[in-house]
Amino acid sequence: MLETSKKPRSPATWIPTLYFAQGLPFYAVALVAGLMFKSMGVSNADIAYWTGLLGFAWVFKPLWSPFLELAPSKKIIVVGFQLAGGLSLGLVALALHTPAWFAASIAVLGLAAISSATHDIACDGLYIASLSDKQQAAYAGWIGAFFNAGKFISLGGLVILAGYLEKSIGVAPAWTIIFLILGAMMLLLAAYHTWALPLAANPVQARQSAGAIAATLWDVLREFFNKPGIWLAIVFIILFRAGEAQVQTIGPLFLREARALGGLGLSTAEVGALYGTAGTVAFLLGSVAGGYFTSWLGLKRAILFLILAMNLPNLVFYYLSHALPSDITLIGAALSVEMFGYGFGFVGLILFMMQVVAVGKYQTAHYAFATGVMQLGFVIFKMLSGAVQTALGYPNFFLWVLVSALPVLLMVRFMPIRAKDEGPATAQAAAA
Repeated sequence: MLETSKKPRSPATWIPTLYFAQGLPFYAVALVAGLMFKSMGVSNADIAYWTGLLGFAWVFKPLWSPFLELAPSKKIIVVGFQLAGGLSLGLVALALHTPAWFAASIAVLGLAAISSATHDIACDGLYIASLSDKQQAAYAGWIGAFFNAGKFISLGGLVILAGYLEKSIGVAPAWTIIFLILGAMMLLLAAYHTWALPLAANPVQARQSAGAIAATLWDVLREFFNKPGIWLAIVFIILFRAGEAQVQTIGPLFLREARALGGLGLSTAEVGALYGTAGTVAFLLGSVAGGYFTSWLGLKRAILFLILAMNLPNLVFYYLSHALPSDITLIGAALSVEMFGYGFGFVGLILFMMQVVAVGKYQTAHYAFATGVMQLGFVIFKMLSGAVQTALGYPNFFLWVLVSALPVLLMVRFMPIRAKDEGPATAQAAAA
């Protein structure tokens, strides 16, 4: 896993694949597994609860982030946990054929979640350590685009394939093939990254005892929670994803739900086709545009527009749940608006965590803490979404989603975001 050349490779050769490898297992756990369970007859409430519970791996990942600083480089950790993630996803295929298939699948998906969460720490740390502040802003849209490309390759192409296979070979064999493909993709990405990634060596540690690690963790925690305005920032991060977490969980299940039960009655293949075609293009355009838009205006002036864009998906599903259109073209157009808004707006949260929350002595670890907080918000609202939707029905549920997204709009004026031309660059602050 050592570099074969001293000349740095262009970030364009590794950022897309790195963040694709970050997104693929996340969406396999968070969304693809949910559609699989829906096809196998599991209720919305159970799907939302158990797949949400798996998300706690991403919540607690900051607690072991200091231990990763002891590895020779972030590259070793990234590649190693891509291999572990690939093997875990492959094991889901075997779990589906055990007597207690649901419990076994959740257990193995838990291993995949832990591997993916650990990989994320080193992945984001490698990005921060390898790029300047200006490059971070310029490539921020790429992060969102290719992280979520994992969503659209899996939720698009692979779910389309699953839909066709369900009809020809049965539900369980179809999803067996899908998770074998997911595992193989992760193993191939790991092989590519042994060549492509920069080394991103960690600082040499004078001591590597358990006591030193514990002291480091305590110092990381103390520094993080002593940041000015940190509690307000934590609430902001949690609420930023309140609406999106619920829509991401229930939205695809609503598309699959029978019309007699208030859904759109789409097949597995149709859902995959909609997200994998126009939805993919719209998301990529929105995400890259959001990155360059924020680089141009600066985060302070752009954040309100980014939050508004982030809530376009909530409006889209509110409309769909009331209109219940049957025209597949109209549904596809609506989902394209959803995906463009989500891609454009997600950039705001990434840069807020990088350039406001993570600045300081432990930049990589504190960014991991921020992403853990972000995931806590996602998990809380995801786990609740199934029960809320069951109680309210689809139309009232999507109205609730709109309301739950309002507080973050009110909070944005209180966030300590520096203007584009104020203060030192993030990289300079981190080096101080």
